[in-house]
Amino acid sequence: PGTFTFRTSSNARSLDGVEGSVEVAAAPEGAHGSVHVEGFGFRHADGTRHLPLGTTAYVWTHQSTALQEQTLATLADGPFTKIRMCVFPKSYKYNTAEPPLHGFERKADGTFDTQRFVPEFFRHFESRVADLDAIGVQADVILLHPYDRWGYSDLGPVADDRYLRYVVARLSAYPNVWWSMANEYDLMTTKTLDDWDRLAGVVQANDPVGHLIGNHNCMEMFDHSRPWVTHSSIQRMDMYRTAENTDAWRREWGKPVVIDECAYEGDIDLGWGNIGGEEMTRRFWEAAVRGGWCGHGETYCSDDDILWWSHGGPLKGTSPARIAFLRRILEEAPGDLEPAGEWDVPAGIVGDSYRLVYFSFMQPRFRNLLLPAGRWQVDVIDTWGMTVTPVSGSFEGVATVDLPGRPYMAVRLTRVLEPAG
Repeated sequence: PGTFTFRTSSNARSLDGVEGSVEVAAAPEGAHGSVHVEGFGFRHADGTRHLPLGTTAYVWTHQSTALQEQTLATLADGPFTKIRMCVFPKSYKYNTAEPPLHGFERKADGTFDTQRFVPEFFRHFESRVADLDAIGVQADVILLHPYDRWGYSDLGPVADDRYLRYVVARLSAYPNVWWSMANEYDLMTTKTLDDWDRLAGVVQANDPVGHLIGNHNCMEMFDHSRPWVTHSSIQRMDMYRTAENTDAWRREWGKPVVIDECAYEGDIDLGWGNIGGEEMTRRFWEAAVRGGWCGHGETYCSDDDILWWSHGGPLKGTSPARIAFLRRILEEAPGDLEPAGEWDVPAGIVGDSYRLVYFSFMQPRFRNLLLPAGRWQVDVIDTWGMTVTPVSGSFEGVATVDLPGRPYMAVRLTRVLEPAG
């Protein structure tokens, strides 16, 4: 807080040497600031933990005003703390409508004049980023993508750089922004790995806040060890095994693992868009106990072809309520989970005081748990039924925990604090 002065520098005489001042007030109550990496987790600027339990609605800001407002209402009432969203419109299956606005002015031949931005287009996108901030949701801004029939995906390096300077200058002041260089970078075949390094450099040079930045893959994993990458942004690597790789990816890159696209809950014909709510929930838990975060999406068939994954609107699936339950469990933990592993089931720990064991699709009738030193309280968690059942008493040495013999169960172990003195 305080008084800040400024002086402009410009090659346009009318914009050069303009001086003024701005009064900056204290942050409003409940504002935590931008998100940064701390270890394998995330913290806001004020130190508050951030749990990136995200979802995807690629072009929700390009829909009707009524549908956009419905999307915001859904997010405000839901469990998600982050949403992946494209700056530019999308052309793909279920995405055939012409957007109401484009980012560049048209020339006489119908192509874009990439030196003339349409401020209304970007002003609208900014307003939706601000709306997300007001409800506590991070905007994971996808700067480039290949699903295009207008020319956005192949503007050329000069226009790409100009666009990035412009959009980053406009958006970097918002605290809830993350940068995703691309959705499915490897489908943008005119760009090399050197191009992605250059483009990321443009983003970072024009972002005084230093927002989080990553790059998302289709078939070929991006090299998340590159120095400018703050966290991994991952799409599933096969039909099944993705969340199960979380702890291995942590070791490989030494950075937080965010599986932004593990497949979508839905029933469309495409293989990435028809897992059930149980499997979506399982993947979230699997990633969580291995020390990472999973992302949601939804692609249920609809007569109007309005699918959450692209358009936003209402949610129809069964996983969001269970993701909300997982969020509650993670918020109750004393810190971020570190992968500990059991030899046949995954487990996450926080220091020497907390352990969360997840049985996934296995269905034991009981489990013998070898406990670290001290006395421990045990809770049985039904991740699908969304219940927490305390086991009476406390345990030391080995705890034999009775279980219901059905999938998607977990056990939470919490060290019993000894009385002072």
